[in-house]
Amino acid sequence: MLGKSTLLEAIAGKNRGLLATETDQQAIMAAIAQLEDRNPTPNPVTALDKLDGDWRLLYTTSQGLLRFDQLPLLKLGQIYQCIRAATTQLYNIAELYGVPFLEGLVSVAARFEPLSERRVKVNFERSVIGLQRLVNYRSPATFIQDMESGRKFPAIDLNIGNREQRGWLDITYLDDDLRIGRGNEGNVFVLTKVK
Repeated sequence: MLGKSTLLEAIAGKNRGLLATETDQQAIMAAIAQLEDRNPTPNPVTALDKLDGDWRLLYTTSQGLLRFDQLPLLKLGQIYQCIRAATTQLYNIAELYGVPFLEGLVSVAARFEPLSERRVKVNFERSVIGLQRLVNYRSPATFIQDMESGRKFPAIDLNIGNREQRGWLDITYLDDDLRIGRGNEGNVFVLTKVK
């Protein structure tokens, strides 16, 4: 699909948006809008087989996420959003690296609830922030298994379910390996499915 390759070329080398100039951002947003107009999945919220799985962030306009790259001695590694459709759970995981043995992890677990054919309400429940080696982090999948088992981590491990930490996300494009979403704060997210 021409629109998809145009978008992937536009975001290539932009380090999830960290290196995107204003001109780059305009071209990327135009490519995103073209793809959204041709969404092959008209009801993405109910396409659970396509939504389910682990997704890696390719591009975002979220300064909240990109700001992790400005931490002293640390750089932003991979960012994942892992969706468990059967249990309506999602996990956002950001890997941080830099100083050896001080690789970090910032994670938020949430529950999502369909509001329409393309919008989900997101209720944040738990946050884990710490060193990867102390929480025995090996991959998003194993970390999520540990979280789902109720394991408490030797890190900042907070229950945030009662703090009115809510938002929504529109899934504006979804195919077998690419997803585009727009959040309640106006941010755009482009993710690819991890095989």
